[in-house]
Amino acid sequence: MARVSQEHLDARRRQILDGARRCFTRNGFHATSMQDVLREAGLSAGAVYRYFRSKEEIVAAVAAETLESVRESYAAVAAADPPPTPDELFASVFSRLRKSLGDSDDQRALPQLLMQVWGETLRNPDVARVLSEGYEGLRGQWVQLVEAYQARGWVDPAADPDHVARTLIGTVQGYFVQQALFGGMDPAGFQEGLRALVTMNVPSSAVGGEEHPG
Repeated sequence: MARVSQEHLDARRRQILDGARRCFTRNGFHATSMQDVLREAGLSAGAVYRYFRSKEEIVAAVAAETLESVRESYAAVAAADPPPTPDELFASVFSRLRKSLGDSDDQRALPQLLMQVWGETLRNPDVARVLSEGYEGLRGQWVQLVEAYQARGWVDPAADPDHVARTLIGTVQGYFVQQALFGGMDPAGFQEGLRALVTMNVPSSAVGGEEHPG
């Protein structure tokens, strides 16, 4: 028998994961059956089971790939000099992430997939481990970015970089949650709102919520 090339094996695995991701985005992890994946990928059961023993393994693989795409997209943008502002970073990462995971006209497709990945961590230890490792890596990258802001005088040098990093991550996560649950959150609109927040010019007399008499 002719030996199957690694390129063929990789392409077949890619075919399965792309089909599964479309199913998961459309119907959710748990409403998708292996038969759904087989039909979407256009492959036989034997072909799919050669790569994945169960739907759970496919779910874990899709989750891991999604999280790795987030990390790679961030790393490709955040290393620029000068560093991108948070709104610029969001726009670039979001664009790269959509392309790496299969661009779609549906603005809710990617956020809904991410929401499912996050939710899967509550019941799937493998996904929980991957997400935890991915989050720690991303958090470290954000801390470095905040430190770069502080070195340039863009952020208060007395602020804890980890606190600022976690807050920025939470803000971006909030975009995906709103878009997944309610829709209508245009990425450009979120970028504009984020830009307005990070460029706030609050008088020192108003810090702490107290107006001091002049």
